[in-house]
Amino acid sequence: MTFKEELTSKNFTVRPFEIAIPQPALDDLNHRLENTRFPAENPGSDDWALGTPVSYLRDMVDHWRTSFDWRAQEARMNAFPHFLTEIDGQTLHFLHIRSRHEDATPLLLTHTYPGSFADFLDMIGPLTDPEAHGGRADEAFHVVIPSLPGMGFSTPVAEGTWTMERVARTFDTLMRGLGYASYGAHGSDGGAMVSRELAILNPEGFLGAHVLQLFAFPSGDPAEFEKMTPADYAALEFAGWFNTVNGFAHMNASRPQTIAAALSDSPVGQLAYNELFENFGNGTSLLTRDQVLTQISLYWLTNTSAGAVRYHQAEKSVEPRVNAGPIGITVFADDFKSIRPFAERDNTNIVSWTEQPRGGHFASLEVPDVLAAELRAFYAS
Repeated sequence: MTFKEELTSKNFTVRPFEIAIPQPALDDLNHRLENTRFPAENPGSDDWALGTPVSYLRDMVDHWRTSFDWRAQEARMNAFPHFLTEIDGQTLHFLHIRSRHEDATPLLLTHTYPGSFADFLDMIGPLTDPEAHGGRADEAFHVVIPSLPGMGFSTPVAEGTWTMERVARTFDTLMRGLGYASYGAHGSDGGAMVSRELAILNPEGFLGAHVLQLFAFPSGDPAEFEKMTPADYAALEFAGWFNTVNGFAHMNASRPQTIAAALSDSPVGQLAYNELFENFGNGTSLLTRDQVLTQISLYWLTNTSAGAVRYHQAEKSVEPRVNAGPIGITVFADDFKSIRPFAERDNTNIVSWTEQPRGGHFASLEVPDVLAAELRAFYAS
């Protein structure tokens, strides 16, 4: 019995999928870029203080039009096996790459916002074939990388509200359907929230979640500050800075359909709105222009801005819960700084807390080998 026949026999059917954006869609994108109407520049300065600088947009649009090669990126994505399935009424897109080591650890990787399954392309080799990347055979992973419902090729979005908890249950069903009785999970940003929800769910055989952020903040109780260290206060200060530049989160949470209309009609608007790729670490991003444009192009060509921005709106009414499931965190130098006393209050079974001196919010794109090594160490322990 083949792998596909075995899945079908369990009432879990997958079908192969290949990314093939029609040429007219690429021609339309290029036409829109050629006819971009840029905003007036900010008098006196053109930095990131008030948002995406016009000079940055002009440079990126020129590169997008003249040098960026979508077909090359498409071929790179298609070098790995893609599939579609249906779970909870939702079409779900995912990559499934099995290691040559049959006893490898199954690992679910969930992407960021803004981001996509492409977050993890550079990590597939180090995770599935660790011997070729400084690791050992017993550190190998079978890797599953889904697109969040409503994003990328996991469209159209099914009816109902998609919270991170619902996504976690859907992804658990995916892993079980693929035949994995036991697995681990990793994610950053939205992916970190999904992974934490899996730790809360803590299904049978769950090996634990590894995340890059634990989003936990003061409740208002002065006693919570008694355990604060200077590093914790620095993390709180960074959170305060980020709150001054994350207007996108407030817009997504309050007026998702309004902003979705603008993003769905302007590729340059999409680029500007997703400034997080460049500006999260306050000028420290290690991403290349092609990495950013691959992500922006994917959002544009799949027209999934509306599905992406709705997660902030769905999550704002979710009651906070304490997680007792096993979870570990790696804090990268230029990422959101998780505040340990609050994280420990909201997660009572933190089994690992490590820090890395280089890398940021998109560590899987910036320092993939470092993150892969962190995952090997976490699941080995």
